Amino acid sequence: MEKFDVVIIGAGPGGGALAYDLKAQNLKVAVVEENLWGGTCPNRGCDPKKVLISALDAKRHAEHLVGKGIQKAPEINWVDLMKFEKTFTDPVSSGTKKGLEDAGITVIDGSVKFKDAHTIQVGEKQIQADKFVIATGARPGILEIDGKKHFKTSTDFLKMPTMPKIITFVGGGYIAFEFAAIASAAGAQVHIVHHNDRPLKAFPKADVKRLISQLEENGVQFHFGVDVSRIDKNAQGFELVSAQGFSLQTNEVFCTAGRVPNDDALALEQAGVTYSKRGIQVNDHLQTTAENIFAIGDVVDKSQPKLTPVSGFEAQYLAGYLAGNQAAITYPAIPTVVYGETRLAMVGIKASEAEKDADQFEIKDLDLTSWFTYRRLNEPLAHATVITSRKTGAVVGASLMSSEADDFINYFAMAINGQLTPENLKQTIFSYPTAASDLSYLI
Repeated sequence: MEKFDVVIIGAGPGGGALAYDLKAQNLKVAVVEENLWGGTCPNRGCDPKKVLISALDAKRHAEHLVGKGIQKAPEINWVDLMKFEKTFTDPVSSGTKKGLEDAGITVIDGSVKFKDAHTIQVGEKQIQADKFVIATGARPGILEIDGKKHFKTSTDFLKMPTMPKIITFVGGGYIAFEFAAIASAAGAQVHIVHHNDRPLKAFPKADVKRLISQLEENGVQFHFGVDVSRIDKNAQGFELVSAQGFSLQTNEVFCTAGRVPNDDALALEQAGVTYSKRGIQVNDHLQTTAENIFAIGDVVDKSQPKLTPVSGFEAQYLAGYLAGNQAAITYPAIPTVVYGETRLAMVGIKASEAEKDADQFEIKDLDLTSWFTYRRLNEPLAHATVITSRKTGAVVGASLMSSEADDFINYFAMAINGQLTPENLKQTIFSYPTAASDLSYLI
């Protein structure tokens, strides 16, 4: 039976980064992966999605400037776009695995089940380790309804060979809004079905309303307050049915009702690790209820956003902790983005929280469409909500909507984590005219 200092279960961005850091500490390290090496983000998540969004951006930017120097907006050729996407995704798994091997890290293919806190079963092999790190991520959730076998997932969308005429997303989270924008721009008739009237509930309600209106202007149809109870296959595709009498015919139907942690097939109870449908329980050292087993990334039950860079941050922390740094993990302000028709991004304290303590916080609500940065693009929607401390003047939160928001929100994250005030910002000269040069006027 082979034994390692550390075995990492899951070869995504978090697990991979940790493996390299631990190998640099001269530890004997193995990584086990049951699916694609590299994990969700580069294979079937944020990276290929952003490739598709590049075509959406090109089309929408051109449409905004038709009659203002641009004669005709381009059309999206889905087949060619998917070929382009594959140039990014196809090399990932083999390249990730080879990189680990070349670094002297043992790589093992297969599914894991714990035998006890120091032993796992991978196929016919039993492997022991002083420490284990679970970095198995999450997968698309599937609603438990009649006909659920007809649901496709985000993984299917990102390798869809042709765009259907009618496409429906059940669930109103990030993925639904992003894929709806892409599919609409590619010429599909798009529907989003959501069980209540508050999609994207983590984001400010006013911003979500603006984003919905923009998607509706581009043909996306929303169906709120609908609990789909059944999916029936027929000659035209699929019919979605609710107990309240709702019916919708579609060619393809995707479940976009969130993701679930990959913690339910590991036999964690054999190792004394506590977990639930929200993920694996960890303390502020990322240690599970078994003292030699840790967990990072999307498989963890946590309040922080389950995002790729957060997994990387946790990997960096854990490498330090296992090397002897006993400080608890402290998360910075973390920006989150919805890549819709326009970007919706936020970081820090929300306006809804700041409104409850008006003596402590100042809220600026600004329409930016007339600002040069956005007017030059003839952008129809640009908005910012900025929250500052009345005591120090430092920015503590922001919500942005524009084509620049996904990049611009990073400046706000840096300002929040650095506790920057307007006086601090005056000491920085930004290139002009850029979105960054607008920062000092917003804080």
